[in-house]
Amino acid sequence: MSPVRHAIPPERWPTAAEAGASRLFSPLTLRSGLLLKDRTWVPAMVPWRATGDGVVTPALLEWYRRFASGRPGTLVVEATGVRDVPSGPLLRVGHDRFVPGLSSLVAAVAEASAGETRLVLQILDFLAIRRRPERGRYLREFLALTPRHRERMAALRPGLDVADDRTLREALSACSEAELAEVLDERERRDLDFGARELVTDVHRPDVARLPQTLPPLFAAAAERARRAGFDGVEIHAAHAYTLASFLSRRNDRDDGFGGGLEQRLRVPLAVLAAVRERVGPDFTVGVRFLAEEGIAGGNELADALVIGERLARAGADYLSLSRGGKFEDARQPRVGEAAYPYTGPSGRLCMPSVFDSEPPFGTALRHAAAVRAAVRAAGHTTPVVATGGINGFGLAERALAEGLADLIGAARQSLADPDWFRKLREGRGSEVVRCEYTNYCEALDQQHREVTCKLWDRLFTAGDRASLSADGRRRLTAPAEGWSPRRHSTR
Repeated sequence: MSPVRHAIPPERWPTAAEAGASRLFSPLTLRSGLLLKDRTWVPAMVPWRATGDGVVTPALLEWYRRFASGRPGTLVVEATGVRDVPSGPLLRVGHDRFVPGLSSLVAAVAEASAGETRLVLQILDFLAIRRRPERGRYLREFLALTPRHRERMAALRPGLDVADDRTLREALSACSEAELAEVLDERERRDLDFGARELVTDVHRPDVARLPQTLPPLFAAAAERARRAGFDGVEIHAAHAYTLASFLSRRNDRDDGFGGGLEQRLRVPLAVLAAVRERVGPDFTVGVRFLAEEGIAGGNELADALVIGERLARAGADYLSLSRGGKFEDARQPRVGEAAYPYTGPSGRLCMPSVFDSEPPFGTALRHAAAVRAAVRAAGHTTPVVATGGINGFGLAERALAEGLADLIGAARQSLADPDWFRKLREGRGSEVVRCEYTNYCEALDQQHREVTCKLWDRLFTAGDRASLSADGRRRLTAPAEGWSPRRHSTR
């Protein structure tokens, strides 16, 4: 039986005069002193266009230039690693050699937006994750043998020379699934079925144990490079499946003072925020993105987010950006040779709901943003809150602002579908907006680490079109120039 597909809600588009008088297109000044010309916001999206060494490419410049041409108030650049370590085609800012490329990105956005769009670099850390191994190879090469393995195999195979590693590994490879279940512990089984993944609770590993000391200076140095590159601010990524989010999680049971109760779990993210602020000063914007709920068993709930939001505001965050879910813990099992992807399970659907889910995906996180904002205001802070999640129309965005649910309106997938949509709204041309259909075509490409595009425009070609193409030569990499419509262009 096919899933129900929710309809895109109808919209009454504003005239130019109505848009000009709206809250959505009113200015906002952050505590850092940064003036945002309006409340429109494009959240971070990873397009898989950097080099394998994390360097800016012409295709990446074109990606951000296209968003900037729609002149959103703020554009957040994709998750950018703070360490100088290999991480595939993800941007990096862990060394001074990345600054020139990032500076060219800043210049491209300034030119395309005529200086109207504020540019923020999202900075993050992530722990090691490996691809799911082939069963025999894992048991013959990767499994770290312990006395427990020898004892259990000796019981299963009397007479086996369990002291000989090679003999033991061959015997393990020949075990049935039921026998293997008696030999491997829960962590080893997960490493076999999903691929090995470091956790912030792996305090037996020296590098993980030292994270509370190593992360603050890494983030501070990255923020300082972002400032030198010309960005208007940085966004500390403490959401989804990454290191700072894992420190905040209820599942963080470290016993070294950085896990357990929420005050202990907050210590590392707050130390990162403090280090960044000390390095860049009070006049450079520093925001934080975190989860309103994790959506996994034993994970953070909205009650945790209320405290986290207030503490971050008290510590001097210039804005708070909210998301939900996107965790490894409930991700779908990857195929052999592929890595787990944190947006494939139930928590992933919280992060990027689609029209095929049981509930419509429109404005699904607004009540969470409203609750965090209320907690922040009740504590006496005026820190703005960015709401995201299925906002693809003027009415919903304006209502969220009018009712005090949020202060800034983030739209990622809608901005990907039509990078000009905010500009069209402002100019009273809402009927021309190409609306996201929330089928998550883009997310499926991201899941495969393929260049992200939108199904509404990536097969549209016009005579003489010189748009750069995807690696397979079948898809354009940016939306056509303003004035295009899915109904007026032919596919190639």
